[in-house]
Amino acid sequence: MAIVEDQPLFRSLVESLVRGSEDCTVVVSCGSVQEARQQLLAESPDVVIMDIGLPDGNGFGLARSMRARLPNLGVLLLSAHDVMDLLLELPAKERTGWSYLSKNSAASAELLLDALRVTAAGGSMLDPELLQKLEPRKSSPLTQLTRRQFDALQLLAAGRSNAAIAREMSITPHSVDNLLNTVYATLGVRDDSEANSRVAAALMLLRHGAPAEDTA
Repeated sequence: MAIVEDQPLFRSLVESLVRGSEDCTVVVSCGSVQEARQQLLAESPDVVIMDIGLPDGNGFGLARSMRARLPNLGVLLLSAHDVMDLLLELPAKERTGWSYLSKNSAASAELLLDALRVTAAGGSMLDPELLQKLEPRKSSPLTQLTRRQFDALQLLAAGRSNAAIAREMSITPHSVDNLLNTVYATLGVRDDSEANSRVAAALMLLRHGAPAEDTA
């Protein structure tokens, strides 16, 4: 995996968290667009932790250009600000394998490593703390979901597998399948690929969700 972060102390802390795991190896660690472009192409990591604001450019733009050269590269965006809206700008064909965590959330080693594993496998994880604050915006497609279906959608967007959703909701995996299939149908995001359906549903939550205190 790779780390692109311009703050040396924070980059060192992330490296330490990652190196403490048994299944992640850091092959690139740098702090600028120029360095990252050269080293990512040379090492071809399976996933990169990408800061958004870099001294010589934009990490999101860099990540998109790298994905064009390295199609299997997973991208975990890391920022002190809420930049989940950037994911809504992605064309449908580019949406798998992108995740986002707030730097505040990334202080948890367990959450960071979970996000890396999900993203490296081609999945997506959105920051759980921000997701928990979202409720359906009035007159949006999300209002057609039951509370249980909406809860399942939040867990899906947070990168949980169907088995994990079943455990957290205390229901059977079969019930999770039924819940999510209904969510996909209701939101109109059913796709031939399960991964694409999951990503599209998660992005619908971003597009049509609003902070709980402001659902107007």
